[in-house]
Amino acid sequence: MSDVPASGPRTTVETARMGHPLLSLALAAMMDDVQAHSGAVYLLAHDAPVLEMAVMAGLPRSFAAPWERVSLSAPAPVSEAVRDRRLVWVNGEEQMARRYPRIAVVLPYPFAMAALPVATRDTTYGAVFLTWPGSHPPELSERERDKLTSACDRLAIRLRRAEEEGRPVLPEPDLSAPSTTTVAGTLGTVEAARMVARLPYGMCALDLHGRITFANAATAELLGIPVSALLGMQLWSSVPWLNDPAHEDRYRAALMSQHVTSFMALKPPGEWLSFRLYPGTNGLSVRISRARSVASPRSAARQEGDDDGPGRLVTIDHVLAMASALTEAVGVQDVVELVANEIVPAVGSQALVMLGSRAGRLHVLGHHGYTDPHLVERFDGMPLSAQTPGARALTAGVPAFFESRQQLEHLYPVRQTTPDGMGAWAYLPLIAQGRPVGTCVLGYADPHPFPAEERAVLTSLSGLIAQALQRALLYDAKHQLAHGLQAALLPHSLPSIPGIDAASRYLPATRGMDIGGDFFDLVLSHGRASAVIGDVQGHNVTAAGLMGQIRTAVRAYTTVGQAPEDVMSSTNRLLIDLGSDLFASCLYLRLDPAHGTAVMARAGHPPPLLRRPDGRVKVLDLAGGPLLGIDASATYPTTEVALSEGSVLALYTDGLIESPGVDIEDALADLGERLATTGNRPLEALADGLVRETGTAEERSDDVALLLLRAVATG
Repeated sequence: MSDVPASGPRTTVETARMGHPLLSLALAAMMDDVQAHSGAVYLLAHDAPVLEMAVMAGLPRSFAAPWERVSLSAPAPVSEAVRDRRLVWVNGEEQMARRYPRIAVVLPYPFAMAALPVATRDTTYGAVFLTWPGSHPPELSERERDKLTSACDRLAIRLRRAEEEGRPVLPEPDLSAPSTTTVAGTLGTVEAARMVARLPYGMCALDLHGRITFANAATAELLGIPVSALLGMQLWSSVPWLNDPAHEDRYRAALMSQHVTSFMALKPPGEWLSFRLYPGTNGLSVRISRARSVASPRSAARQEGDDDGPGRLVTIDHVLAMASALTEAVGVQDVVELVANEIVPAVGSQALVMLGSRAGRLHVLGHHGYTDPHLVERFDGMPLSAQTPGARALTAGVPAFFESRQQLEHLYPVRQTTPDGMGAWAYLPLIAQGRPVGTCVLGYADPHPFPAEERAVLTSLSGLIAQALQRALLYDAKHQLAHGLQAALLPHSLPSIPGIDAASRYLPATRGMDIGGDFFDLVLSHGRASAVIGDVQGHNVTAAGLMGQIRTAVRAYTTVGQAPEDVMSSTNRLLIDLGSDLFASCLYLRLDPAHGTAVMARAGHPPPLLRRPDGRVKVLDLAGGPLLGIDASATYPTTEVALSEGSVLALYTDGLIESPGVDIEDALADLGERLATTGNRPLEALADGLVRETGTAEERSDDVALLLLRAVATG
């Protein structure tokens, strides 16, 4: 195994022959050392950056079904542990919901988790996770950390040795407490069984998979089913009126959290029974008694499939995890990546193509799993009327499943000349709000049967993908519109002005439509140079449109020769005449490089910074007037500032210095310090440095505009 998986097919878990139980023994020892109640070992796949579960202990594998195969890029503890090569600790429900919401949606129970990489210095072999009840202290002890780290290091050395000796390490049978239907095996002694049999309430025992291993006579009487019909069966599948996902959820909650849980159920026609579940490391004990008739609060609950048998392709947990993941997709490429990372591994396919339509032709939105991208991209631009399965699925809205290459080529002879290297395909139309928005093509490396249940599951998944793709297409269209409008309203380049070097930056907000009212301009007219920066309140098309009008007005008033105070007053009256409810801040200056001065007028805008040639920075507390658009009679006095050779003026909007939880004075001081220490850099590099921290922020609630002006020698 290596950090960069090689290409080639991998033997599946179902067909792998089990070898020496190296993984099982290592996992059991780890769990025993730190008193964990469940865990699993993952191995890194040979053919893809994917972690595959090789053995699980302490819980049914169905609990972790959505994460049997986990992409290294997925937001999951084991993936993060491998990517960062460190121990990842999640101390409970709140932290799980905050850091890994997809897992919290499927397993909303109080439990703690640790994930660690299994790696030597130069090779990653896989990962391990372990879980504890929610009662575990909020932090791992030093002893627990040392034990787990050492155990994973030892396992990595054993895996390296096995690799060097040519002994492949394959998946192993999961570890769980053995099931038994004998009274002595369940309760320890015959006398204890007799005592339980005399109790007036029901007592039964469930193994880790929910199967009944013991039931007393009172249980049979209360449930109305003989003990012989209960033994070996799951409680919710053997008793029809208990076949409710909410009841099964209580069993899952008890096992995951190791906390006592309870529920009430209505036994027809009108008798309420109380069930109390006492968990242990090898199963649960259930106390059943009669309860008063009460209203049954029905809550939405997750439903899991029967045990972890081989017949289930995707459980409801898979669907919940995938739905949660797809809600995070913003653009079309996000959808493609999430389907590739979450759905393709879950359904066992090896390749993906996402198709859309544009102007009556197929459009390849994205693909995954093909070594040669030209195999897929040659379909881009093909007419929707072409006799291809992708076009047919998109236009007709009917799914198509081809179990072999011969079957596909028989119906679509054109595919004989365009092989893509796959052996089976599922063409899933993506239909949202009654209309097709695309086609999802899943490719399988080998011939693959599609039984009715699998077709139903894949068709259902296509509905989730369709909703996400429709949102993504709309977002991308709005995003392109917003950026096009913003680009049209801001200057494409700054004019060359004798005696002045200039550089500018604009960063849109990361929320909403990525469009706002921040603007800047540099104007050279009749030998006079002027600069302006401003901010119209709001982040929408209205704000952007008003910003364009203000910028045009400032240019017009500058061109006709108005003084700075008159430019501001005229723009203020224009904004009021437009009848807009929005206000704007603005800073306008007339530059005179020959005399080393600048005359400035301010309307409620953040003060500019002036860096002198000796490196000192001063905040220019200029005289000024109110925001534009408030008072038609407002005046805007001017201030003259010396601008000697080598001085730098920094004009900016408040998005550069405002951030949640940071005092505005502290932020302004920090900006001044950065300008002081880096102000000698070339102006373009200086501009990059001043916006770098804001530019890399994941959440930017406001636009950022920056205009730098440096006085330079002429001649």
